[in-house]
Amino acid sequence: MADSLTGLGEEKEKEKEDKERDTKTNNAEQNKQKEGVNETLGLNEKNGGTRGEKGNLSDLSLIRFITTELTRGYFLEHNEAKYTERRERVYTCLRIPKELEKLMTFGFFLCLDTFLYVFTLLPLRVILALLRLITVPCCGLGGSRLLQPAQVCDVLKGFIMVLCYSMMSYVDYAMMYHLIRGQSVIKLYIIYNMLEVADRLFSSFGQDILDALYWTATEPKEKKRAPIGVIPHFLMAVLYVFLHALLIMVQATTLNVAFNSHNKSLLTIMMSNNFVEIKGSVFKKFEKNNLFQMSNSDIKERFTNYILLLIVCLRNMEQFSWNPDHFWVLFPDVLMVITSEVAVDVVKHAFITKFNDISADVYGEYRASLAFDLVSSRQKNAYTDYSDSVSRRMGFIPLPLALLLVRVVTSSVKIQGSLSFMCVLLFYLGMITLKVLNSIVLLGTSCMFVKEAKMEEKLFDPPPSVSSSRANSRANRAKNAQATPQQEITSDKAGVSPASGISLLTDKPESASSTILKSDSDTFLTTPDEDEEDKVINTDTGLEEDGLKLRTPKKDLLEIDRFTICGNRID
Repeated sequence: MADSLTGLGEEKEKEKEDKERDTKTNNAEQNKQKEGVNETLGLNEKNGGTRGEKGNLSDLSLIRFITTELTRGYFLEHNEAKYTERRERVYTCLRIPKELEKLMTFGFFLCLDTFLYVFTLLPLRVILALLRLITVPCCGLGGSRLLQPAQVCDVLKGFIMVLCYSMMSYVDYAMMYHLIRGQSVIKLYIIYNMLEVADRLFSSFGQDILDALYWTATEPKEKKRAPIGVIPHFLMAVLYVFLHALLIMVQATTLNVAFNSHNKSLLTIMMSNNFVEIKGSVFKKFEKNNLFQMSNSDIKERFTNYILLLIVCLRNMEQFSWNPDHFWVLFPDVLMVITSEVAVDVVKHAFITKFNDISADVYGEYRASLAFDLVSSRQKNAYTDYSDSVSRRMGFIPLPLALLLVRVVTSSVKIQGSLSFMCVLLFYLGMITLKVLNSIVLLGTSCMFVKEAKMEEKLFDPPPSVSSSRANSRANRAKNAQATPQQEITSDKAGVSPASGISLLTDKPESASSTILKSDSDTFLTTPDEDEEDKVINTDTGLEEDGLKLRTPKKDLLEIDRFTICGNRID
């Protein structure tokens, strides 16, 4: 017993000694760490944590602090991912001007092709449609329709242009110019801003009016007609085109007054208004679809500004008897307007892509989407005219702008004698040649963009029907709303978990289409509306579920058929 007690006592003593050693080593390590921290701060703690002695006050010198600041180092490679991401953002911002101008150039020629169509091919198509309307009853040819739907739309466009031009001839441009010039600078600045907002509102509603007229005039007879008929729709379209052309004339007159002002203060204020656009756009959340809408709006705005500058130059050259020296007086102001517009677009898009982590390659997708519209409108089974497709996509309606340009040209240029008529004929043939060449180049370039984007198979898909899509969405919502309580009841009775209960929805034919694998072209130009982290994988079926939350379908850029004038709108 004595031996066992002595053995236990020795073991306890050894344990105490080990604990004391551990505490001593821990205290020593803590003291070393404190000494290291104090050395970096220039402090030496001695004698129970008191301040440094008088002999160590030299360690607190300013020279040592400055030496430490001059010689200390750091390693960026310790945060490699962060700095690599920042460098890629810089490279993206540097690529934005090039990619944006590619899109702007392509969109500019699309708008130019649509604009030239009103002057070149539309009059010829109207003449052919009227000849058919006259000759078919005389010849007694059988047919279900006197005119095809496209010919009916062309005739309506021609009649709208003729009636609106006759109404515009009563508007005195000179009186409007002097009336606007008599206003103060601040008042003109406010007027110009109001005109820009009104132009966007007119453009957002104008194509709806024209589409309603075209559909009412070409709707099949077996379907129910609209209650107000074709003539009220036609009068609404004429009134819209006239008011929109009048608004653009006031806008061009205000810009002309700014050009002719002596101190150029109004022009400077108007150009500074473009930079206010950066403040209203950059600090908002944007996705790919919203940036696509804004890009289309910028294309339309830039092309419209070019036509307004052309009108201003024509009016000024007329006042100075077409003296070429006066053009070089206007050239610096014109260059300033164009440069400020380009600079604002580049800065705006560069920072939008930076803040929203959008790659510069997205502008190539936007070009492919615009090219798809052009190629699809050239098919035999096309469901819309190309000019109307551009109007819906970009918000650019060529009829009011073309009407104003015709009004200004006819009032500025006097045609007298046979030689003048020959010049006009040659100019018209030149415009047709430019239109045809531009269309050929655009079609070839668009086919190349569509092929690079691997979107050929989408050309043969039928156009989506708005009514059918709405009906399907409502039906699916109703079925989902009815299915959820039933699933809860059955899952409670059968003891099935909610996650596995939702997986039963995938076995129904209504939701079977969501589980079908899609090709690369179907997933192209899509923006994910949900995060991948929200997905819950069902272990029983292996299908990805979102819990009790149903996923919304991905939006395709090709399915965006709304006006992009309000491009900042978040859908």
